[in-house]
Amino acid sequence: MKILVCLKQVPHQDARLEVAPGGTWIQDSNIKFDINDYDKYALELALRIKDAGEAEVVVASIGPDRATQALRTALGMGADRAVQVWDDAFAATDSLAIAKTLAAVAKEESFDLVVMGLMSDDANNSLTAPMLAQFLDLPHVTSVVKAELQDGKVEVERELEGGSLEVRSVPLPALLAVQTGINDVRYASLKGIMAAKKKPLAKKSLSDLGLDAGAVAPKVSIAKLYVPPKGEGAELVEGSPAEQASKVVAKIKELGLL
Repeated sequence: MKILVCLKQVPHQDARLEVAPGGTWIQDSNIKFDINDYDKYALELALRIKDAGEAEVVVASIGPDRATQALRTALGMGADRAVQVWDDAFAATDSLAIAKTLAAVAKEESFDLVVMGLMSDDANNSLTAPMLAQFLDLPHVTSVVKAELQDGKVEVERELEGGSLEVRSVPLPALLAVQTGINDVRYASLKGIMAAKKKPLAKKSLSDLGLDAGAVAPKVSIAKLYVPPKGEGAELVEGSPAEQASKVVAKIKELGLL
């Protein structure tokens, strides 16, 4: 069995973020980066499948030189090999372009299962997984909180609004977008880190994948990124629930919001 895990490197959760001079993204030259939290759970799922039987785990990421660190960490955790894709055209791109590129990576080999995080910690779009599944013509399930392989299928539970769960049985090959908390993520051991240095890490350009800058030209762009201005403070509404509701509605009308 062959499993593809799609990883994204994002700013570390403790990084102090500042808006870049252009006003369309953050200043990322002097901050620490880490594997996207959702993708860590996806990688752990793939590694547990590998531990339970014969499987090869391939990790792929689209990112500049610093993304090599994320891939080496994944290799240290137990992945077998990695693929890193980068081109200057990715400096301004969107989820659609990322999905197209990951599809090109996936089509170079025959994968039985593609797993990735539900969303990225920086963008929170939750768009890449469904679009990638469409490009690969694969059945897919999002918000996965449990997954087990059974007789050529993957039995999954997915989280719905309100905490409800939906049970699905999906034939392989398939794509799963994993929710956080699906498992306990392992750490890379010292032995694993040392072994990772010898594991294959292929670096590819757009042309290597049969793509060009036009293929990753963004359809969506960020117009402005800014820190919300501080208000003058909160106004406490007192009284019974009915009185509070009436006062809130009156305030909204006073502000012209209703």
